[in-house]
Amino acid sequence: MKMRTRMTAATLRPRSGLQIQSDPQSHGPVVEEIEGLIKVFKDGFVERPQIMPCVSSSLPSGVGVASKDTVFDRFTNVWARFYVPTYQGKCKINNKLPLVVYFHGGGFCAGSPAWSCYHEFLARLAMKANICIASVNYRLAPENPLPAAYEDGFRVLKWLKQQALLSRDLPTTEWWRRRCNFTRVFLAGDSAGANIAHNLAARLASNNAFEAMSLRPLGFKGTILVQPFFSGEVRIESEKNLVQPPRSPLSLETADTYWRLALPSGSDRDHPWCNPVMAYSKGFYNDLDDLKLPPTLVCISENDILRDRNLQFCQTLVTAGKVVERVVYEGVGHAFQILSKSEIAQAQTEEMMLHIESFINQ
Repeated sequence: MKMRTRMTAATLRPRSGLQIQSDPQSHGPVVEEIEGLIKVFKDGFVERPQIMPCVSSSLPSGVGVASKDTVFDRFTNVWARFYVPTYQGKCKINNKLPLVVYFHGGGFCAGSPAWSCYHEFLARLAMKANICIASVNYRLAPENPLPAAYEDGFRVLKWLKQQALLSRDLPTTEWWRRRCNFTRVFLAGDSAGANIAHNLAARLASNNAFEAMSLRPLGFKGTILVQPFFSGEVRIESEKNLVQPPRSPLSLETADTYWRLALPSGSDRDHPWCNPVMAYSKGFYNDLDDLKLPPTLVCISENDILRDRNLQFCQTLVTAGKVVERVVYEGVGHAFQILSKSEIAQAQTEEMMLHIESFINQ
């Protein structure tokens, strides 16, 4: 079934700024829907209401961070929004900073670096943690089911390799490139974006880290997974018994719909891209004991249906001798750091940023 897309309001697209328009009434009944986020019609037409404002890369001068969009592939519209601190109290302005390659959430089916919630969160994180960030726009399902998002992520890493080589071999005036320490790269993301970050890290660590070596001089130092989006056919405790409030960004029903739209046709939730614990038990990424995974920080929310799936994932890595740091944030749910303005969410977001800063600089 060929997928076609309609955005019901304009979204940022650096290559053109255009949106595709069509009449949804001509496309038959809705066959899959996540209220307010996505509708998939019988003929493959896809509609995404603009649930979140999309903003340009500009930031107020007082933020202390510069931001700009860079397009990697105009044909697939893969691009990134870069964030670079413009002054620091912790180091000289000319010092090079770690680079975090960040993938947004949205169940593989929604989201953008241009969403205001991500723009605000990552600008703050860049300043507080004193890091450069590349926030990646990747192709979305169901028009582009997995592994499209993984391949886009790997394409971005190859592009960054070329930038690193340019910085090494030639003097650079590129505003963001001259600030990045390409030998200290971290893969990161939240929810589906954390899933992408982990799958990229596992790919780079497999086959004696052959692909990681092919990306030199990039040096991959760690993975930061915020509420990683995993699942499985057998329900576990938090999936079965953790009741979500009506406006929760992720219920069990919503999660299942995302996976139906994102996974290859005919797959179930025990697919290796969805269920990493089963993937490792079956040697999907080689034997886990031999996999050269970098240190991993996993940020877990106490009230998230993914909580126990995330804890299980951490335990699997620890049992295999991997370096894992896990933090459980009490009293908050999925995506609290970008969607909730409550007092407890704001306090826990500050804690999360401190944990990320500490993990990167350890």
